[in-house]
Amino acid sequence: MARKPRSPSRPGRKPAQRAKPKSKPRARPAKRKRSWFGLLARVTLTLGLLGAVGVGAIIAYYAATMPPRSEWAVPERPPNVAILSERGELIANRGDTGGRAIDIEDLPAHVPNAVIAIEDRRFRSHFGVDPIGLARAMVANARAGRFVQGGSTLTQQLAKNLFLNPSRTIGRKVQEMILAVSLEWRHSKDEILEMYLNRVYFGGGAYGVDAAARRYFAKGAEDLSVSEAAVLAGLLRAPSYYAPTRNIDRANARGATVLAAMLDIGAIDDLTHLAARENPAKLRSAPVADSGGYVADWVAAVLPGYIGSAAGDVIVETSVNLELQELAQNALASMLDEEGQEKGVSQGAVVVLDAAGAVKALVGGREYDDSQYNRAVSARRQPGSAFKPFVYLAALEAGASPDTVRTDGPTTIGRWNPQNYARSYLGPVTLAKALAFSLNTIAAQLTAEVGPETVAAVAQRLGIRSELTATPSIGLGTSEVTLLELTNAYVPFSNGGVGVEPHVIRRVRTAEGILLYERRPRRAEQVLSQRDMASMNAMMSAALTSGTAKRASLDGWQAAGKTGTSQDWRDAWFVGYTAFFTAGVWLGNDDNSSTNRATGGSLPASLWRTLMTNVHAGMRPAELPGAGAIALAASDTLPADLPWSQNVQPAARSGQDHFGAGARDWIPPRPSEGGIFSRIFGR
Repeated sequence: MARKPRSPSRPGRKPAQRAKPKSKPRARPAKRKRSWFGLLARVTLTLGLLGAVGVGAIIAYYAATMPPRSEWAVPERPPNVAILSERGELIANRGDTGGRAIDIEDLPAHVPNAVIAIEDRRFRSHFGVDPIGLARAMVANARAGRFVQGGSTLTQQLAKNLFLNPSRTIGRKVQEMILAVSLEWRHSKDEILEMYLNRVYFGGGAYGVDAAARRYFAKGAEDLSVSEAAVLAGLLRAPSYYAPTRNIDRANARGATVLAAMLDIGAIDDLTHLAARENPAKLRSAPVADSGGYVADWVAAVLPGYIGSAAGDVIVETSVNLELQELAQNALASMLDEEGQEKGVSQGAVVVLDAAGAVKALVGGREYDDSQYNRAVSARRQPGSAFKPFVYLAALEAGASPDTVRTDGPTTIGRWNPQNYARSYLGPVTLAKALAFSLNTIAAQLTAEVGPETVAAVAQRLGIRSELTATPSIGLGTSEVTLLELTNAYVPFSNGGVGVEPHVIRRVRTAEGILLYERRPRRAEQVLSQRDMASMNAMMSAALTSGTAKRASLDGWQAAGKTGTSQDWRDAWFVGYTAFFTAGVWLGNDDNSSTNRATGGSLPASLWRTLMTNVHAGMRPAELPGAGAIALAASDTLPADLPWSQNVQPAARSGQDHFGAGARDWIPPRPSEGGIFSRIFGR
């Protein structure tokens, strides 16, 4: 059978060729796969660039809202005022920070390391912003569904404290990062750490590590132990919650967390960690933490009048003696605790001056932490009969003498009928007896005789600075005065008749030692005669031996003073003096309510005796000026022809004068062996 010929319309194909796939279809899938990867890469790159542009735009936007770079300079730290006692002990710090600035090289290594360990362990390696810490914070915030971590470095925290507000916004966070990088560019790590430690808030009004160390542990930052440093570092998370003053156990528990972090980064070894855990921090208070605040506030208030505005940290040396300050504080607190409630007395104040008017102790209230109002310096109250010495001095200067007789009986001056406290009368009495027994009728008669204006002038000459109303009742202490000025006005009776100004600031210098102010000796001014001074001392000594102030008498010492009780028993006073110190006491209530018949001869006189007995412990007794007249007054032999100017002696004893030539600065006599006097004057 013959084959059919091939059709011309269907060209012949080899069988092998039909089985092989064409190369073009095989290449298409591979090409499509490479296109997907390329597209993904291009999209990713594009999104990354857009994200970078967006982030850059955000940064640029918030950077544009920031102050110009010329204003990015680190602001000066607010100046601190360190207030020291006469021996150089720190009484308190005042200023916005509450403590001095301290150089980081003066700190033990565990102080900054504690802060680094718990707040920013990569501080030494990052550039101001810690990406790892920031990422960790973002994850924590996402998991919590709220803002729980900030991821801020120490540098960022410093930037926020220096330049920004504490709001938690994206804008503030961006600005914080920009400023942190800028700080890292311009300052070393140690400089940044030093600025941070001197400015960060540790609670309790303490800004800076030195203020915190003194606030909680009564020591400088350079003396902090490892456990104490850990507690302070732990405060930074929540200063109020972890404050040792609120809960020392909670503060130490937080401190243990810090110690573990320090061990983890190698800042301390195992032995140091164990020792710190076994010896936790203990809260300590300064010896005069309460009453010293009154002195510090007063010094800070008057300081601008001496040096103007402080440009940096300053050191103020005062005349305050911390031993006397503590004695005054304890005497007042004990009296109020033991008898205050019974007598309806809730507050008090104490002032102790030396014979030159220097403030040796000043307590402005029962407890400084409860009330910072300074009742010794700022409170003006009616002094009652404690004002009478100025009346009697005016009478002496007008020609009277202690043996001058007046009649204690019903008295009428205009429409005023003054009455005695006891509502009884003694008949004819000498001025000496009238003052010792604080007879109101005689004081009113003398005021009328010499004139209210004369009495006011005498009081102001001796040291009263408050405005006095020259009415007939001025002699009974109806014009208001402060305890400080009243006490100061009694000093001339003890120092030989020399007027003084109460003062507390001796010297002011910068932290670098540059002298800004120093008190210079002033020319002495005789404000009363030796004769009248001797007479007044004799009469006011009788108040302690036989009059209204028997509770104030001091064993073995000549002392003088005067009680005072205002209308309706609102105020009770006693101001008295020896040859060395003049002290004033006020007791009453802030709301001016009446006490439970507390008089100047009761609680104030007893408090004064307790205080001055302790103050004079170890001192060699000395006589008051006019000792001869005082002795005769005490013997109750007051002949009519007594020459009251006889036996007038200078205030000094043991061959020393209380005042230097011309300057009249007081120099205390030589003390006996031991006792507080030796500790006060260092002799």
